[in-house]
Amino acid sequence: MQIDISKAQQFLAAGAVEALVPQVKAAQEALEHGTCLGNDFLGWMHLPSSITPEFIAEINETAKVLQDNCEAVVVAGIGGSYLGARMVIDALSNSFGWLQTSKYPRILFAGNNIGEDYLSELVDYLKGVNFGVINISKSGTTTETAITFRLLKKMCEDQRGKEMAKKVIVAVTDAKKGAARTTADKEGYKSFIIPDNVGGRFSVLTPVGLLPIAVAGLDINMLVKGAQDMEAQCDMNAPLESNPAAVYAATRNAIYQSGKKIEILANYQPKLHNLGEWWKQLYGESEGKDGKGIFPASVDLTTDLHSMGQWIQEGERTIFETVVSVENPNTCLEVPSDEENLDGLNFLAGKRIDQVNKMAELGTQLAHVDGGVPNIRISISKLDEYNIGQLIYFFEKACGISGLILGVNPFNQPGVEAYKKNMFALLNKPGYEAESKAIQARLQ
Repeated sequence: MQIDISKAQQFLAAGAVEALVPQVKAAQEALEHGTCLGNDFLGWMHLPSSITPEFIAEINETAKVLQDNCEAVVVAGIGGSYLGARMVIDALSNSFGWLQTSKYPRILFAGNNIGEDYLSELVDYLKGVNFGVINISKSGTTTETAITFRLLKKMCEDQRGKEMAKKVIVAVTDAKKGAARTTADKEGYKSFIIPDNVGGRFSVLTPVGLLPIAVAGLDINMLVKGAQDMEAQCDMNAPLESNPAAVYAATRNAIYQSGKKIEILANYQPKLHNLGEWWKQLYGESEGKDGKGIFPASVDLTTDLHSMGQWIQEGERTIFETVVSVENPNTCLEVPSDEENLDGLNFLAGKRIDQVNKMAELGTQLAHVDGGVPNIRISISKLDEYNIGQLIYFFEKACGISGLILGVNPFNQPGVEAYKKNMFALLNKPGYEAESKAIQARLQ
């Protein structure tokens, strides 16, 4: 993995990135020694290097049970309990695999919304389908996931019988407490533990992400290997210039301090759409607090050049852009020649589609820089488990450093609870009587 900040530095005062080196070093030391805010959630820091072959084998063994007994597996989870797995699976699977016969179950995601139509259509789809469930929830009481699991548990038992349901429902939850743990122990489900010291948005390299990814038939050994190598590369003792996480954290904070408030994560590979979704949660939930934080947005290019391109090029100059680029596609497809050439594209005949895409990327970068948009470029050699594993740890480590430079606790999310209190009060949940009265008064 490579990072190029040259087209961001030209917008900054000389030495602006280097001036943050002391803060970067202080942040890295605080993370390493556990002296920072949120130090009870630093389990992700050395998670890759702590994963053993035996643990990988246990994940793969459970994945094989689901593969052998299911046509589809529903991952029930929200936020960090599904975004990481979905990002990896979408990035590394055939874009149209759902139209083809596959030896692996189709991975479906639910429990991430309260849409009645969505859940009703899911239930209709699963009728007559041999399906299993991976229920991912530390507490077991998260509203979106708990409602979904209620529906799926009953449907799986009714459709497949209690014994088979016990075999194809897996819990990923707390070690000792919570409704999901109680249910797993009572029903006899296979279960995996979400470590207490790993927050949801940092959990993709725990069973939260590894199990669904393995069920999809992907190589979690190589995913972990990529993360392990990036963990070593981002060691606190590495010089700034050879530590990509430190470079990214310092650069984006220097740009933020110069007045840019919005970061757009862009990709030119449609399979990376959900990388943007995962990244938005990672950075938005980690940094958006105390009246501070870069607003994370994402676009899929060149698609969104035909919708958001005008704003990026000529809108308010409060943005900067980070591009994730894939150097080599996994396939080879050339533009064909056409005798009539009515579209005028014969000048592209014989060129690979990826070459056209790369020139679109370069042309867009130059145009955006000319339009006043600082540009950071992150490149990986190709889309595979190893490179995605590198990206995961890179973004996680940079997020921890960046949040501490910003001066916030990157590992809590107190603002997330505000809507829940109002929702529970409006639904007359026991224990929320005072809040319910206050809300009713506001609504009158």
